[in-house]
Amino acid sequence: MTAPSSPTLATPAASPHRPVLLVPYMWIGDFVRCHSVVRLLKEQDPERPVDVLTTAMVAPLLDYMPGVRKGIVRDLPRGRLAYAEHRALADQLRPEGYGQALIMSRKWKAALAPFLAGIPVRTGLVGEMRFGVVNDLRWGEKTLPRMIDQCAVLALPKGAPRPAEWPMPQLVVPAAELTAWRARLGLAAERPVAALAPGAVGPSKRWPAASYGEVARRLAAEGFDVWVVGGPGEAPLAAEIAAIGGDRVRDLTGTDLRNAILALAAADVVVSNDSGLLHVAAAIGTPSIGIFGPTSPWHWKPLNPIAAVIETATAVPCRPCHKPTCAMGHHACMRDIPATTVLEAALRAARQVPA
Repeated sequence: MTAPSSPTLATPAASPHRPVLLVPYMWIGDFVRCHSVVRLLKEQDPERPVDVLTTAMVAPLLDYMPGVRKGIVRDLPRGRLAYAEHRALADQLRPEGYGQALIMSRKWKAALAPFLAGIPVRTGLVGEMRFGVVNDLRWGEKTLPRMIDQCAVLALPKGAPRPAEWPMPQLVVPAAELTAWRARLGLAAERPVAALAPGAVGPSKRWPAASYGEVARRLAAEGFDVWVVGGPGEAPLAAEIAAIGGDRVRDLTGTDLRNAILALAAADVVVSNDSGLLHVAAAIGTPSIGIFGPTSPWHWKPLNPIAAVIETATAVPCRPCHKPTCAMGHHACMRDIPATTVLEAALRAARQVPA
C-alpha cells in the first residue's frame, strides 16, 4: 500500500471539469436524495464528471441515476474510526484526480478519506468541528432544517442564494430491463400490481403488518397482484401479510436492492411507510402512498410529489417524536390509521383518480 500524500489545508479553487466526488449518507432514502446534488452540479457544469461513494448495498441505485459517471464502492465499518480502511479508500480515490469532494454527512470521519487522498477542495458543513479535514466549510446548518437543504446547499458556490426549489431526484429504469426481470421471476403482466413496503428503520415507523394484510386482501379482491418488497428482515412481515392477503401476494423481499427497485418501477401503485423505498418509488415516478406516524412529512417525505400522505386523524399529542420506538407504548400514531383510508388512497392513485 502506498503512503498517502500530504493533504493541503488551504482552500484552492477547483479546476474546471476535474471530477467531483459525492460522499452521501448511505441509508437508501438519503442516498436517493443525493441525486438532487448530482443534478445541481450538472446544471452548473454539464461536462464535469460526478462520481459517488457508495456501499455495496445501495450501489444498484447508481445504475438508474442520470448524470452519475460511476460509483466508488467501499463498505467502511460503522461505529469506529477504522483508520486503515479509510487510508485504503484514500489510495483508491487518489488516482481518480478529483478536484472536489462534497461531504454530506456531518461526521468527522466522513471527511477523512478525501483528506488523506489529497482532494484539494473538501466541501462540507462544520459538523463535528471538522477544521482542516474539511477546508471549504459551510456554516449556518441550523438554518437548514431538512436534510435535503443541508445536502444540496453544498453543491452551490459559497454564499450563492438557494433556488426556490431544489431539483428532484430521478431514477430511470429501462423498460427492457423490467421485461427481462419479470420474465426471470415469472411475474405475469396481465393484472395491475400494488407493491407494499412494510419495513422501516425502527418499529415506530411501521404501520401494523395486519393492516397491510387487510389492504393486500382487498386489493387482490379488486384484481391486483400484490408484491411485498424490502430487505431480508421484512420476510416475516411478508409472510404475515400473505397469510391475510391470500395467494395473490408475492414475497419479493431479499438482499438485492435492485430487485426492489425493479419491483417498484413495475408496480402501478406503491404503499410504503416512511422508508427508503418510498423515496425510490417516488424518484421513479410510480404513484406512491406514504404512511407517516412518528415522523414529520415536511421534513422527511420525498422531494418528489407522491400521490398521498397518510396520517392519523386522531389527536396524538406526542407526534411527531422522530423516535425509532414508541416511548409511550401505545403507537397510536400508526395503529389509529384505518386500512380503509390507505386502501382508498391506493385505489385512487392506481386509477389516477383525483383525491
